[in-house]
Amino acid sequence: MMGERSAQDKLFAADHIYLDYVGRETLYGYLAQHRGQLFRDEDFAILYCRDNGRPSVPPSVAVSILFLRAYDSVSFVEAIERTKYDLRWKVALGLEMEEVPIQKSALQEFQARLVLHEQGEALLKKSIDEARRAGYVTSRKIRVALDTTPTLGKGAVKDTYNLLADGIEKLACRLAAVAGEAISSWADKQELHRYFGSSLKGEAAIDWDDKAQREQLLTQIVQDGRRLLSLAEQARQEHPEHAEAIPADAALLERLIRQDVEEKPGGGCQIKEGTEKDRLISVHDPEMRHGRKSASKTFNGHKTAVAVAMESQLICGVEVLAGNAGDQEKALDLVHQAERVMEAQVEETVGDCAYGGGPTRKAFADEQRLLTAKVPTSHNGECFPKSAFAIDLDRMEVRCPAGQTTTEYESQGVRRGGHFLFPDATCQACCLRSQCVRGQRGRSISIQPEERLQQQARAHNQTQAGQQSLRERVVVEHGIARLVRLGIRQSRYFGKTKTRFQVIMAAVVANLSLVVGFSHREQKPAMNTSDPEIQALSTPTDAQGGFLAHAWICWGRLQYFLLEHVLFGLVANPASS
Repeated sequence: MMGERSAQDKLFAADHIYLDYVGRETLYGYLAQHRGQLFRDEDFAILYCRDNGRPSVPPSVAVSILFLRAYDSVSFVEAIERTKYDLRWKVALGLEMEEVPIQKSALQEFQARLVLHEQGEALLKKSIDEARRAGYVTSRKIRVALDTTPTLGKGAVKDTYNLLADGIEKLACRLAAVAGEAISSWADKQELHRYFGSSLKGEAAIDWDDKAQREQLLTQIVQDGRRLLSLAEQARQEHPEHAEAIPADAALLERLIRQDVEEKPGGGCQIKEGTEKDRLISVHDPEMRHGRKSASKTFNGHKTAVAVAMESQLICGVEVLAGNAGDQEKALDLVHQAERVMEAQVEETVGDCAYGGGPTRKAFADEQRLLTAKVPTSHNGECFPKSAFAIDLDRMEVRCPAGQTTTEYESQGVRRGGHFLFPDATCQACCLRSQCVRGQRGRSISIQPEERLQQQARAHNQTQAGQQSLRERVVVEHGIARLVRLGIRQSRYFGKTKTRFQVIMAAVVANLSLVVGFSHREQKPAMNTSDPEIQALSTPTDAQGGFLAHAWICWGRLQYFLLEHVLFGLVANPASS
């Protein structure tokens, strides 16, 4: 059952005593002053039973701790410790000095509930609502910029030998648990004990420079894996109550064998050449993938896609994609999320060249949305590129740099585009042939299904409004930089779902940091130093008066702290009183 925080403040709460010491302009001070509006208990009622059970820790307190944990990038253990001894956390949470608000297991369970009930977007919306309440954002029409950044996965990335060993180990542990036996005895019985050492490759007594010995070891591993798959099929039939867990682990091992191993013509196994397109790289986190940020920069993990409101720089959309996914994947979903979170209409979406492909433009055009992004350029070596040809889709003709035109068009099917062909004789007689085509045939120009949309995009990008939008796209880079400083470059969790929650909490912190800075600038009084009254108050009359005033303040604070400790002593030791 949901516990609720008392509406009455505590007499000796840290924010009453040390708020000015910690700083009202800090994020801790802002949370202390506005936590009642920002995180409310009733907003998390869906996570609890209404009329049964023991009252929980108030969810407003738990989510505030998760917020501070994301801000300081600490573990669950460190977060609990900071609620005990860190004065800034005490002030932000409104705790008394001796108060311990929650235990680690309860905090972990609360976060699991948030992830399970998909409350991440609701938390992101709370940061936007707070921005509106503070006056940081007021418009109901926004423009958003999209981009992605790599997030390294938490799972261990291993080579084929150890990856297969991990798959065998995982399935063996599942079958041992189903059989009700200890894994050590079960593995010894099935002669699989070598997969439970420190490292299969490290303990294999072979010459790794000898290809034959490597392939022999690989063949033995594959044979053990296939034998284990047969045992898994038997266990699935004998234990139908485990009909989901066993096939899942078996499918994982089968995929590892299929993606990395191939049969040799003369018998035995060898590692496949090249890398499979959607290769699974970690048993511990099967959702991790090989990714590529650029032609020379690779990573292992996921891609974090972000939508940023261009005027306010608030992060209004977050998705976590596979590491090998295209940047443009779920671009439209991010726009929809931004509209839900901001409660505003997205008038323009701006992205880099990755978002300028034809399919992405068509998806936006089907919803009558404006997408501003550079059109991918086509290259043709040292010859004329496609952009050197004038393509008239209304008249269905193409004019080449030499002034020759063609209307010969071959379609590749409905919604599949086609290409224009220049006659062979025309190209062979052309004086610019050496700069246009290398073969003996005439030049051909490919036409995308979305060619008209691409032409419209090129024309829009040349306008003043289009160029201005492309320049302002840099705000999404600033938003990603804030998230990276908050730790999203390395995932704390296995899987994309939990990683997305980590990024969302970082986005909430980043948004509120902007709001705190705005509120501090707006509330900072403009002091008129020329006013005689201000000068009289700010200028001490003499050194002795300043010393006496300081001594009086210190004496007052000392009496207050003595009274506080006396009262706590009476409460803690009623028998002695």
